[in-house]
Amino acid sequence: MKGWTLTDRSRHTYTFHNLRLAAHQSVRVHTGIGRDVYQYRRDYVWKNTGDTAILRDNHQHIVAAKSWGRR
Repeated sequence: MKGWTLTDRSRHTYTFHNLRLAAHQSVRVHTGIGRDVYQYRRDYVWKNTGDTAILRDNHQHIVAAKSWGRR
């Protein structure tokens, strides 16, 4: 997933680096600092009341998008 991005409606963007996923595998991207996949931010990015997550490939094509709550 090198070069892929995950963005919220406020345009906070996380860029994937050397992550490899096999078919049908998934990954959770966390806010904060840790050893898994973390955004290295001190403040929360995703809004519980409503937001949209947009996953783009390394050519900026939308691969998936998910919205919840009030946007």
